[in-house]
Amino acid sequence: MPLFTRPTIFSRPFFEDKSRAFWTLQAVGWSGYLILRAAPTVSSIAGAADLKLLVPIMFESIIGYSVTLLLSTLYHIYRRQPRFAMAVLTVLTLGVATLLYAVLDAFSFSFVGDSPPGLTFARVLAAIFLNFTVLAGWTALYFGINFYLIVEDQIDQLAALESTASSAQLAMLRYQLNPHFLFNTLNSISTLVLLKETERANAMLGRLSSFLRYTLANEPTAHVTVQQEFETLKLYLEIEKMRFEERLRPSFELDPRVAKARLPSLLLQPLVENAIKYAVTPQEDGAEIAVVARLAGDRVQIVVSDTGPGLNEAKNRSSVSLAIQSLSTGVGLANIRERLAQAYGPDHSFETRSIPGGGFGVEIEIPFQFEEPRKDSA
Repeated sequence: MPLFTRPTIFSRPFFEDKSRAFWTLQAVGWSGYLILRAAPTVSSIAGAADLKLLVPIMFESIIGYSVTLLLSTLYHIYRRQPRFAMAVLTVLTLGVATLLYAVLDAFSFSFVGDSPPGLTFARVLAAIFLNFTVLAGWTALYFGINFYLIVEDQIDQLAALESTASSAQLAMLRYQLNPHFLFNTLNSISTLVLLKETERANAMLGRLSSFLRYTLANEPTAHVTVQQEFETLKLYLEIEKMRFEERLRPSFELDPRVAKARLPSLLLQPLVENAIKYAVTPQEDGAEIAVVARLAGDRVQIVVSDTGPGLNEAKNRSSVSLAIQSLSTGVGLANIRERLAQAYGPDHSFETRSIPGGGFGVEIEIPFQFEEPRKDSA
């Protein structure tokens, strides 16, 4: 339970219905003013003569309530004007309202006391200070609350725009993967057709349709479980397996404790694709590709590694350099870094490393999340 709860009257839901909020504040404010003004009189009542003071005090509160209703209507109109015009009109209106309030207030209090009732300059002047203070305070509160509501609306609009932009960027990053993958796969199918290996071409088309059906079922910005991501990778590797056969040796290790943890969909596919391109393709005997997901404290750790040339083989330096460049500027590491930043902000880690003895690995560490991230969290 939080140590501090924001009072309801100052929270945004109180102002969702602006009309209700205005009438509530108006009633509470002027009721409080009446009590504060009447309290000294009630506490010192010694006879019927003092009781007469309550009548003009009640009359004063009613007048103030009515005058501020008129002010609220005029101020609402003024807010549509340019700032300078609004300020001038507000000051002029406040002056006229103060004078009117003071005249009516002085007249009502003139009936209390021994002097004959009626308006005098001294009585009006005595009432002006208090009435101006009350109306100026009310005016400040009126514009202050409306300014607060305007700022809150702008914050909400900005948050909505940021959420929309974030979703659009995530969708763009996801859609970068599909043409790249489809080009490679369709190129392989075209090669099989040219070689008249129709059965293998049909099998690859069938697996491609299964893969696309599986991946397109998810929204581009959706998060899936680690287990679903692994199943997607297996579908993808089944397609690639038809190209490389025994040269491609994938392995998966999934810790059951993180099987239901969530991550952005198709996050790992470009890592596996690059491992195939730069570890399996250039080597006659192919390479192993390992995908591991495990629990690391209270976080999910995912490692994608291969037994390819790695970063230390001089004879493959040009090939590895090309791989790193592609990963950094294409749809590989740069894409994944952006998607992780969009999904988790700074609360993630992403590291690449050379594996001793040959090979390349990428390690991702993300928060352990069971729930789909909210669209309006931002």
